[in-house]
Amino acid sequence: MSSHAPRKPSPAAAGAAAANDAASAPDLGERRLYLNRELSQLAFNIRVLDQALDERTPLLERLKFLLIFSRNMDEFFEIRVAGLKGQIALDHELLGADGMAPRQTLAEISAVAHRQIERQYAILNERILPELATHGIRIARRDQWTHRQKQWVRRYFREEVAPLVTPIGLDPTHPFPLLVNKSLNFIVQLDGVDAFGRDSGLAVVPAPRVLPRLIRVPDDLAEGGDCYVLLSSMIHAHAEELFPGMDVLGCYQFRLTRNADLALDPEDVEDLALALRGELYSRRFGNAVRLEVADNCPKALSAHLLKQFGLAESELYEVNGPVNLARLFRIASQVSYPALQYKPFVPALPKALKRTEDLFAAIAKQDVLLLHPYESFAPVVDLLRQAAKDPQVLAIKQTLYRTGADSEIVDALVDAARAGKEVTAVVELRARFDEESNLTLASRLQQAGAMVIYGVVGIKTHAKLMLIQRREGSELVRYAHMGTGNYHTGNARLYTDYSLLTSDGVLCEDVHKLFSQLTGMGKALRMKKLLQAPFTLKQGLLGLIAQEAAHAAAGKQARILVKVNALTDPKMIRALYQASIAGVRIDLIVRGMCCLRPGVPGVSEHIRVRSVIGRFLEHSRAYWFANDGDPRLYLSSADLMERNLDRRVECAFPIEGKKLQQRILAALELYLDDNSGTAELQADGSYHPVARAAGEAVRDVQQQLLEKLCGAEA
Repeated sequence: MSSHAPRKPSPAAAGAAAANDAASAPDLGERRLYLNRELSQLAFNIRVLDQALDERTPLLERLKFLLIFSRNMDEFFEIRVAGLKGQIALDHELLGADGMAPRQTLAEISAVAHRQIERQYAILNERILPELATHGIRIARRDQWTHRQKQWVRRYFREEVAPLVTPIGLDPTHPFPLLVNKSLNFIVQLDGVDAFGRDSGLAVVPAPRVLPRLIRVPDDLAEGGDCYVLLSSMIHAHAEELFPGMDVLGCYQFRLTRNADLALDPEDVEDLALALRGELYSRRFGNAVRLEVADNCPKALSAHLLKQFGLAESELYEVNGPVNLARLFRIASQVSYPALQYKPFVPALPKALKRTEDLFAAIAKQDVLLLHPYESFAPVVDLLRQAAKDPQVLAIKQTLYRTGADSEIVDALVDAARAGKEVTAVVELRARFDEESNLTLASRLQQAGAMVIYGVVGIKTHAKLMLIQRREGSELVRYAHMGTGNYHTGNARLYTDYSLLTSDGVLCEDVHKLFSQLTGMGKALRMKKLLQAPFTLKQGLLGLIAQEAAHAAAGKQARILVKVNALTDPKMIRALYQASIAGVRIDLIVRGMCCLRPGVPGVSEHIRVRSVIGRFLEHSRAYWFANDGDPRLYLSSADLMERNLDRRVECAFPIEGKKLQQRILAALELYLDDNSGTAELQADGSYHPVARAAGEAVRDVQQQLLEKLCGAEA
């Protein structure tokens, strides 16, 4: 042995070294390493609101971002805040990895939400509405109505509104009414004695749900441009007509937000569709979680409403404008102002599908990858239509999550069933806020002769899969579509998602096995290529992350690039921390919630987290691993959340050809170079917009992809 060869340490020394290493290793279970899930989701909503201030965005699109913030906040209160309040009410408070108790989280939410909602109305009143007015789009307030407009409003109120309104006086025989979730209502102060001698002094006026909240003034009265009047303004102006002989001292709009989550106990459900119909009704009248009132409402009346609904003062939101802002989407969707909207574009078709009428032949030659909305969703619909008409097609199987009962996809499945094909649809009835639509489409498919399966009780079917079985000569050949997004043609124009069309025998066999698990009963089947939740997806991804850490420790090429909507699963976060500690460079593109804390010295200093918000909703999920020069890439329907990985049917499908892999990687790199709609997550949980250096060109990833894939200009 050479005298310069290192000595082998004694067992005692080796043990001491290992103990020292263990002592110096960070505790990856420390609460400080995890961000609160609800506050992270709230931060995403704030980033959406920020887009309403971006002067580079067309004005009506800025209004849309402001209104999307309203919708997001509605759902946030209906689901997340309601969930926290439910834990407290049941004395069953659960601590997340961040260690924050529900009461503390609610207090933080209240402080942040009050600031941001006040900011939202300030942006609307001080920026958006004045700018819209310069373009001839106005919402006329009562004090702005001309004499002729007042006459028209009075006539409209008397003919269209008053006959449908049911004012409710509050007295012992008329207790406070049960109000529908998010409905527009008015609390009215009265003076006088009615025909029956009652003088309670208070009444409630629910606005009829069948009436539009925003009414367009006739052109001859608009005085140029487009003029609108709010239903709430009409009711305010003519409240006295609803209480003849009484003096109306005040009329104030309010809106109540309720718990809208559905609670189904799998052990008590015999007929899922029947149980769900019952729950849909109860959603309208769940426990109160938030009260919005006009900011001129007297404190005594606000306190009275809070008491009626069992809410604390911290759950009161006083707003300077309509309490139901989402109704302004009618203005935001105006088609007569192209200069104030994004320029339209025509989604492209890949070369493999151009000048071909036989989609089966094209897919048999090669896998086809589509990136929506830049590339058309039409090939997916057309493939299904072709299958419905093709006498060689014997069977079609498909999962449906958010589709719409009247969609082209459902039309094609109905046609296929009526043509005698074996059509099986796995319809997830519990897609949140789409439950009623899914019940309707399930009924429609059943009436056409399709076999409708409701998935697995207690585990949502979120995977996006379609399988077509076709007789070709003496063989039975399978074709599959796998996607990261829903079978919804409207969303395919608004969401970024990937579609893979393939005839790969092994992959199609895996899809067949997954459908067999959903429709039948038996043990989990072994997949050769697919990773599926709740069985192999989580462990598969953890294994790929650990493999990158091992490569980095060995001095080999190691990098992880992930794009998802949310990252909240503690096990996944710990695995990413361990990979970072090993030296793996990790880039995470996380649109919404992210509980991982990047940039913590010694733990996550090699991790960068970016969020991109723009014209299209970033919805695609991709998992890329360098694997020492032999990349592994999966596209998936699953986010890195416990619910997706542990309590849903999800799948991740591999992209194996170098050409397709490189195409996806190139797109992901564009997201990392974006300096337009990108914010970077900091170690303290805040997001900082990526700043451009002086003279640096604007790099907008969505616009770059529009130009590259479908030639659309800015």
